[in-house]
This record gives sequence, structure tokens and C-alpha cells, in this order.
Amino acid sequence: MNRNGTTAPVTNLRTLMRSLVLNTQGEDVTVRELINAVGRRAYGPVLLLLGFIAVSPLTIIPGSNWLMGTVILIFSMQIVIGRRTPWLPKRALDFTFKRDLLVKGARGSERYAHMLDALVRPRLVFLTEAPFVQLVGLVCVGAALITYPLGLIPLGPLLPSLSVLLLGLALTARDGVVVLLALLTLSGAVMIMLRVLPKLAQFWPF
Repeated sequence: MNRNGTTAPVTNLRTLMRSLVLNTQGEDVTVRELINAVGRRAYGPVLLLLGFIAVSPLTIIPGSNWLMGTVILIFSMQIVIGRRTPWLPKRALDFTFKRDLLVKGARGSERYAHMLDALVRPRLVFLTEAPFVQLVGLVCVGAALITYPLGLIPLGPLLPSLSVLLLGLALTARDGVVVLLALLTLSGAVMIMLRVLPKLAQFWPF
């Protein structure tokens, strides 16, 4: 594994998955190794990675949806404040996944990644640059926060996680149209949350 990050740049969803499979090894893989595999100095590929993890079979581990929501929240806040070098707490970086789930998720998503990547190209590039990139960070913050209540229902975090994946793809490929698509996806997640919260409140003990 390349401990300093992959030398092959991540430019879309397919290259992300290829980097994750080729630049990791062993039975288990940590979040730190996954970030190093895609290159930790750019926000787009890391957001794309976090979104992919959140929608992949890796999150079948109980509580992992909330963990990924927390990681996305911390990471997104750094985009908002304009921190150049992304930082994550050591405990989050040391969280371990089974590598076979990673490989299975990457191979199972390859066909869909190919279809999505074929539609992505530089458009409305200004939406992926400052100051709009800070707004992208705020949207990711919202997606992460929505993950907490939706994590109480099966497949609840899927839409907010998908919006993070799309925003990461948008920044990576400099496609502002994908930013707009991510906003629509997050809007759907908000609508679901507003319908679910009153039902969840019935089980609140206080």
C-alpha cells in the first residue's frame, strides 16, 4: 500500500473505487488507509470516499452510520471554515472495516459508477469553487446532521449519504450540475425526516 496516498489521481467514482481496491490490503482496513488510498489533501475525493463508505455494505456494522455521519460532519466543517489540510480525530481514523466488504461494494457498484461517470463533466464550475465550495460544505453539514435521526430507521441514512457522495463527485469532477442534483437528493432526505420525526417522538421517554 502507498502510505502517502495513491499517485493515481481520483477524478471520478470509478477511479475512486479502483484506488480503494488497489491501494489497500489485508483482511481489515482503517479509515486512515482508505483516505490515504485516495489522497487526503483534496476535499472532493475525500468527500466522495466518505459518501461511498456511507452508502456501501461497510456500514452494516451497528452504529457505523452515526460514525460516518460524525466523520462527515467534522470534515465538512473544515470545508466551511476554509481549512486547507483536512483533519480527522485519531479514533475515527483508526475505525476498522472488513476489506472484503469494501471490495464487494466496489465491484457491485462498478456498473452504476460507469453510468454516473459518463454523465459527469465540467459544468457550472463556479459552483465548485470559492465561495460556493463553502456552501457545499454547509450542505454536507446538513446531510451529516440528518443522518442521526434517520439512522434510527432501516436505510434511513441512504439519501443524505448519497447527497454527500454526489457533492464529493461534483467537487472532484468540477460539475456544478451534480451540486444541484445533490441538493435535490438532500431535499428528499429532509422530507423523509420531517415525516419520521413525529413518529419517533412518540417513543421519546420524556
